[in-house]
Amino acid sequence: MPTKDQERLGTDLGATVSLLMRRLRAASPQGELTPTQRAVLARVDGDGPSTIAALARAELVRPQSMRMVVGVLEERGILARSPHPTDGRQVVFSLTDEGRQVLTDVRAAKNNWLAVAIAERLTDDEQRTLAEATALIRRLTEE
Repeated sequence: MPTKDQERLGTDLGATVSLLMRRLRAASPQGELTPTQRAVLARVDGDGPSTIAALARAELVRPQSMRMVVGVLEERGILARSPHPTDGRQVVFSLTDEGRQVLTDVRAAKNNWLAVAIAERLTDDEQRTLAEATALIRRLTEE
């Protein structure tokens, strides 16, 4: 059973990580993309072409909602549909060249914002502490 201090640390860590994620999203040059749209792009990039049903399951949303998200991305030329390789009734969505560029730009802007913030706001000792804390956070997220 966690102690009160451990519970407080968990609450503070969660809130701080959420704040960091909001700042990273705000740093994105593709501010018009929603968090769900960004998540879909990252998932298709990492996992490869996917159906709406698979994306909905992965992102914990209803297929109808995912259909709308994917539709907007397809309309913008970020995702493209093609026939499913084994099931002619389905289609899969993959990143277009434009989609890869959008994802590259988003990631670069986030990484640049964070690198600049670290360089400008933290001392060398604090940067070393942050590196140690990052390793610990990574360990917390491993299954």
